[in-house]
Amino acid sequence: MISFFRRKKETLQTTETRTTPTDIPLTQREIIQTITRMQRELDRLKSVITNGKMDAAAEPNKVLEDALLSIQQRTDEDTQRNESEKVIEGVFDGEGMIGADGGRYDVPANYASKSKLVEGDILKLTINNMGAFVYKQIKPIERARLVGTLEQDEHSLQYAVEADGKKWKLLTASVTYFKGDVGDEVVFLIPAEGGSRSAAVENIIKR
Repeated sequence: MISFFRRKKETLQTTETRTTPTDIPLTQREIIQTITRMQRELDRLKSVITNGKMDAAAEPNKVLEDALLSIQQRTDEDTQRNESEKVIEGVFDGEGMIGADGGRYDVPANYASKSKLVEGDILKLTINNMGAFVYKQIKPIERARLVGTLEQDEHSLQYAVEADGKKWKLLTASVTYFKGDVGDEVVFLIPAEGGSRSAAVENIIKR
């Protein structure tokens, strides 16, 4: 009888310490792919809610995913630390930076506009011991230059540029810097290959 209870106790202990699939940590690559898919679906839902239909800006985009994976392939560690600062590499997604650590970091609109950042550009974020965020563009993606017409959504007030039946979102800071008005001609930049949801304003020609 005693040996029976001992065997039963050992069985319970083995069951309690068994690792389930949910206990296994995700790899950094899996985290990045999951974040990219979630962002893609959120963009699709937002497009449906605001426009009542899917637009070109919500189409699947491999630019960001490929850029993030390239960072992973270059380094085993996505962050580098010393006593005074933390350094994170990531990719610009049109508004912010998706870090190789899976986090998303706000990029100042004025910096993005001035630097004419394009989706897929590789950035380096340095966070010093005072908490200051300093961005640097370290690997620009190959660009294509297009010309389109400036538009603005009457509900969200989001600026966009339309060309050849497609639309790309624009940073408000970029449009206001060039004092753009609806109907003006926009010279803009997008990735040379792959889709993108947003574009960088290179110049605005008054109508």
